[in-house]
Amino acid sequence: MMTFPPAARRSARLLISAFFFGLVPAAADEAGPVAGPPATALKSDCHARTSLPAPAAPMPAGEPGRHLPLDSVTRHRLDLPGRTLCFTATAGSIRLVDGQGQSEAAEVAYIAYELESTTERPRPVTFVLNGGPGISSAWLQLGGVGPWRLPMAGDAVAPSAAPDVIDNAETWLDFTDLVFLDPVGTGYSRSLLSGDDARHRFWSVDGDIETLTEVIWRWLLKNKRMASPKYYLGESYGGFRGPRLAHALRTERGVALNGLVLVSPVLDFGRFNGSFNTFDWVAHLPSYAATALSMKGPVTRAALAEAETYAEGDYLSDLLRGVNDAAAVARISARVAALTGLDLDVVRRLEGRISAGAFQREIDRKAGRVASIYDATVTGFDPSPGSQFSRFPDPLLEALDPPLTSAMLELYERRLGWQLDSSRYFVINNTVTHSWDWGRGEPDAISDLREALALDPRIRVLITHGFTDLITPYFETKMLLDQIPSYGDPPRLRLVVYQGGHMHYLRDESRIALRADAQALIEGR
Repeated sequence: MMTFPPAARRSARLLISAFFFGLVPAAADEAGPVAGPPATALKSDCHARTSLPAPAAPMPAGEPGRHLPLDSVTRHRLDLPGRTLCFTATAGSIRLVDGQGQSEAAEVAYIAYELESTTERPRPVTFVLNGGPGISSAWLQLGGVGPWRLPMAGDAVAPSAAPDVIDNAETWLDFTDLVFLDPVGTGYSRSLLSGDDARHRFWSVDGDIETLTEVIWRWLLKNKRMASPKYYLGESYGGFRGPRLAHALRTERGVALNGLVLVSPVLDFGRFNGSFNTFDWVAHLPSYAATALSMKGPVTRAALAEAETYAEGDYLSDLLRGVNDAAAVARISARVAALTGLDLDVVRRLEGRISAGAFQREIDRKAGRVASIYDATVTGFDPSPGSQFSRFPDPLLEALDPPLTSAMLELYERRLGWQLDSSRYFVINNTVTHSWDWGRGEPDAISDLREALALDPRIRVLITHGFTDLITPYFETKMLLDQIPSYGDPPRLRLVVYQGGHMHYLRDESRIALRADAQALIEGR
């Protein structure tokens, strides 16, 4: 088994990769529900689903089953509260060749939704990616922003939940066209290379960015959308990709992004990484406190002010005094227990230094339950509640993988008419995650984010987090953004924290708020 560098060990838990967890010995806003906007003017001849002829193309060469099908183009009508959306959906792929242009290297699958509109002004287009690395775009498509949605909260969090999609009243299609991309090895996207060739070309920090840059550029050319305002939406490792893609598109293809929406991102894999990283303990404490507060009702930044102030003040100071300072350990143990609701004896044993894995197991130990690292308010039964150490499937991530996979298969076959008889669809591909080449250093996206804001006075960036996310805690991003200048007035970089966890958009109120904030960014409000 390959040994991953520290950054990879942390990232392997990012949205979304199925692993087990156990016990280990800038100014920001909070968001609330916002009413939806009026609909865009639409063509009057709007009908229900119809199939349109695919673009003329020769059948691909090669053995049967080697290639993905030709693009499928369908037309749809979505009747939502207060508005009707008519749009074209394209399920297809973009084929990549090797560096010499001689042989095929990969096929990257995508789903594009383009609204039928009477305006002659080019509509914005947003490219959407999830994270992992090794995750398809299914989460953001069916969880948050696409025209259809799979309920994935409350009683729907179960492997056997029915994969029944519904119309999504919070779709972003009103104000931007959407292109959901699946990186090589995820969804239906496939490498036609093998071994180290595939790893270096597609499954590395730099190779991934180079590949996605080419895919975005080719989609824009193919669909004659170079004049459209261009935006990017990325979650988790997809959020890490955003600033790097902005840099690569600008410098390598002459394409500028107008804005970025980064959902639960990791912006620096080095600064907070490591089992004994003081800043990692500091970054997590407000999310632990938010989990305790959420048991009493909705969480607000105001209610977390005490935890935030303590985390970057007296808590940090006492952590730096070390474990041999008995008075410091006693102080932080008492305060951490009070803020988080953890048992004081447990906090003392851990010397006030609470890892995410420890919090997951201890927050509801009396009930024999463990918390999800993606949203600590979601719990499931501990398979071995009496054991000192436990391995358990994440009660949110792994519970939702089967219904999400089934829903995507239904979407492709029944709604989009893109049928693959034998190809496997990967919501999560752990082979990609385990094969990832992290290079020699600890990668970051902060430098590219600073560069983008400094160079382009028009670009705008929205970064969102969930209060109870333990895998990418909001306070980590807050501490990083505090070190970025405003680059003018008003600032074009905004951090918003919503109810929920890593996939905060699974909650109705947070999905509504995210939509409103994204629309304001894209429409320049």
